[in-house]
Amino acid sequence: MIDLRKLRDDPAVRAAIERKRVDAAVIDEILALDSERRDQQQIVEQMRSRQKAASKAVGDADASERAALLEAASGLKQELQTAEQSLAEVTARVNELALLIPNPADASVPDGGEDDGEVLRTVGDTPAPPPQDHAQFAAALGFIETHQAVQASGARFASLMREAVFIEFALVQWVLQILRAEGFVAVVPPVLVREETMTEAGFFPTDRNQVYALEADELFLVGTSEVSLAALHRGERLTPDELPARYAGYSSCFRREAGTYGKDTTGIFRVHQFDKVEMFSFVAPDESEAEHERILAVQEQIIGALGLPYRVVNIAAGDLGAAAAKKYDIEVWLPSEGRYRELTSCSNYRDFSARRLDTRIKGEGGQFVHTLNGTACAVGRTLLFCLEHCQHDGEFLVPEVLVPLTGFDRVAIR
Repeated sequence: MIDLRKLRDDPAVRAAIERKRVDAAVIDEILALDSERRDQQQIVEQMRSRQKAASKAVGDADASERAALLEAASGLKQELQTAEQSLAEVTARVNELALLIPNPADASVPDGGEDDGEVLRTVGDTPAPPPQDHAQFAAALGFIETHQAVQASGARFASLMREAVFIEFALVQWVLQILRAEGFVAVVPPVLVREETMTEAGFFPTDRNQVYALEADELFLVGTSEVSLAALHRGERLTPDELPARYAGYSSCFRREAGTYGKDTTGIFRVHQFDKVEMFSFVAPDESEAEHERILAVQEQIIGALGLPYRVVNIAAGDLGAAAAKKYDIEVWLPSEGRYRELTSCSNYRDFSARRLDTRIKGEGGQFVHTLNGTACAVGRTLLFCLEHCQHDGEFLVPEVLVPLTGFDRVAIR
């Protein structure tokens, strides 16, 4: 949630929000309502003062005056109740609209949309397509089963099989060890959360169409463990010594993939259920930019150690999610498609989610913390890229860093 005072007083904040292609009419509406709310708040405070004075006058009056003063005080009380109801209604409307206003884009974020991100650096060579693409090679290895999975669950579901399962858990174990060395606390959080948890994490109402709902239980399946990790300090006051607080969450994730009909329909690039290790940080405001770069560096360490060629992209303002002030994507070269595809992202939310979570720094004048998140390992996609980059003479060569954890260094086509 944004700071309405800053939106009201600082034209640069409004301009930064509009860079995200927000309808200016929505901003005008919330500013008008906020002005009405502040005017109504002043009216209520004045009436409360008058009612307090009237009550005191009743107490000080003699018997001959008391009846008239009581009648006047009763009238003031009814007027105050009406005014308070009006204030509650306009406040609710302001809060409802505020949830639709995104985090302002950082000044360092380029303008534009999906194809306008700024490539910051490119690392590694881009090889020619392998003999088989990831879907074909996975099928030949017996790594992925889709036919029966689709029969059981529908499109965009798959089962990992045989050695692929051991590779998945080797990836998870290896990445968690890296994150532990970087000061992240490992967490296996809930994957079912309440609606307010989705809202406080910054996903509702804007991303509601991407989320699976269990309506009978009023619960939602998370699309990332970021949601549950954000709730770890909900409503808390963290001391400066407790910051930064870093967490590494491992969970299954669930996404509807709404709006992707016809895209990436083969293999496991875009599926409804996948496993992921996610980084999440609570930091002091003056540390959030450095923390963003730190998370990005960890991502590059992981992808580099797997031997995958990649590039880092500063995502354009019009392509940022509602909660992100700035986001980096790491795109890995996918040889069969001859292009880079997203593998990880990391975002700085600043105080956007912390305002909803009411997570502050103790003893700092009620200052909100900043929150950041980043993919450490999207397991299915990481395996997919490895399937194309680790083919050799009909065998899958397990990345060297994973061999001690898998117990094998190669898998032959069956």
